[in-house]
Amino acid sequence: MTDFTILGQSADADALHHLLNLAFGPGRLARTAERLREGNQRIAAYDRLAQDGAGKLLGAISFWPVQVEQSAGLLLGPLAVHPDMQGQGVGQKLMQDALAAIDATRFRFTILVGDLPYYQKAGFSVAPPQLKLTGPVDPQRLLLRPSAAEHATLCAELTGMVRRAPELC
Repeated sequence: MTDFTILGQSADADALHHLLNLAFGPGRLARTAERLREGNQRIAAYDRLAQDGAGKLLGAISFWPVQVEQSAGLLLGPLAVHPDMQGQGVGQKLMQDALAAIDATRFRFTILVGDLPYYQKAGFSVAPPQLKLTGPVDPQRLLLRPSAAEHATLCAELTGMVRRAPELC
């Protein structure tokens, strides 16, 4: 296993673009979650990078402000790990570090579109069926995590369309 360091900073744009293309392929921009990133602004304070000792980008995670009715939350993603490093804990470590930094008084939940077995390790579960995205998404892949224990009830009751919320930056 390669040693890596988690940093709380944004990646070089070219290196990040290259990593995203390696991890997801060119079709990544056509996905429904991408609609929530268009015209939105990343919350740079929650960006995390994984780098090896030589400074090579091994993984990255970012978060985007979203809202459901009056409840502010975050969209996690993309979470990208270099194909050579997948299965070595890089993504989980990035997620743990970033999720621990979220201001639960400001952002009550985090959502994403992904595989439950992977994200469940970080406290995500399938979102309630009344929570919707603006495009097609398998309801079993729309995942939700409260930012704090006291927000669990709110998350179970979230109803409506998830919309981007750049005004929350």
